[in-house]
Amino acid sequence: MRLLYTLAWWLALPLVLARLWLRGRQEPGYRQHWGERLGFYGRRPTSATDTIWLHAVSVGETRAAEPLIDALLATWPACRIVLTHMTPTGRATGKSLFARHGARLVQSYLPYDTGAMPARFIRHFAPRICILMETEVWPNLIHQCNRYKVPVVLANARLSQRSLGKAQRLGKLIADAARGITLVAAQTQDDADRVRQLGVRDVVVTGSIKFDVVVPEAVLATGAWLRGAIGTRPVLLCASTREGEEQLILDALGRASLPANALLLIVPRHPQRFDEVEKLIAAQGLAVQRRSGMAQGDAVAAGTQVLLGDSMGEMFAYYAACDCAFVGGSLLPLGGQNLIEPAALGKPVLIGPHTFNFALVTEQAIAAGGAALVADADALMAQAAALLQDPARLAAMGEKALAFASQHRGATPRTIAAIQPLLPA
Repeated sequence: MRLLYTLAWWLALPLVLARLWLRGRQEPGYRQHWGERLGFYGRRPTSATDTIWLHAVSVGETRAAEPLIDALLATWPACRIVLTHMTPTGRATGKSLFARHGARLVQSYLPYDTGAMPARFIRHFAPRICILMETEVWPNLIHQCNRYKVPVVLANARLSQRSLGKAQRLGKLIADAARGITLVAAQTQDDADRVRQLGVRDVVVTGSIKFDVVVPEAVLATGAWLRGAIGTRPVLLCASTREGEEQLILDALGRASLPANALLLIVPRHPQRFDEVEKLIAAQGLAVQRRSGMAQGDAVAAGTQVLLGDSMGEMFAYYAACDCAFVGGSLLPLGGQNLIEPAALGKPVLIGPHTFNFALVTEQAIAAGGAALVADADALMAQAAALLQDPARLAAMGEKALAFASQHRGATPRTIAAIQPLLPA
């Protein structure tokens, strides 16, 4: 089965590269570092420093990995980390977050899963361990790690029932890959149970590392500046919205009873959609202003109805600047995004009905009183209007969100403890 999978990769590779080139028209980063994606890295490093390989596919996984990366470098001070990504936004986020580690952290794109390419990566960097964040399972990569005796850890792992069904339909391909994983550190017991159904032998429950993320002071300062630029207007943030959701939100805004001076702040999840979303807003006849056009000292114009968050690496700043946050990817059947970030900043959280990627954490936040479920975009606006016009209720819900986030910290040291037998000093 893996041989057919490998053949399919080689046959599809010209199309994959063509798609990469086309995506580069909107995101130039896709046209850079192609050699890394194909497993070519130039001369091998002469340093004898031991290497920990950690893969974080994109922005969310990279940000989630921050406390783990800091802990790995502190626990194994003689090691360096090679941090791999699949997207330019993930790589840019990593560069911003981890510049403080200097030469102890090297970035690269993950090679395509053809077999030969991951093998070249392993021979070049000679990692002592491979740590994959959250849901990344690549059959050839895992096979090559097993071949070169590199332990494979799936950290901060989550697996929804839907994803389990998809994996099981792939049969022996995924079953063999699962058996090749040395250790899975799962976010919840339900995630652990589903992972075991795939055939992974060693599974521990560590919790979600995302609860351990420390918000940088510089980002909080940006959030404070943005809040000052907005003034005293109540702010509803719609964060990490996906295609189709912005139109639902904008339509509902026209029917909503938000405070007359309320500001809607929309932050699309994918940067290539910033221009598209601006056009959607303008088509509704709404006055829109872009964050990218603002400099220190600028203010959000009094007539602005929608502020478009079109910057990278500032999601915490947007959460800090808002009064109430809706977490996107949940109005449509896309599985939702993680609500831990706004909760950690003490913001009341609203979330749509489609949360299968983060089911348990969503249920727990709702049970704790820090989040509320909304059935659709109209319900979102109704809930937001009620909160923004009731400061006492808004503050109480924010306090409960912060308490919920604080209670669930500690996944990082548990993950380090699970990894230690695989990476002795």
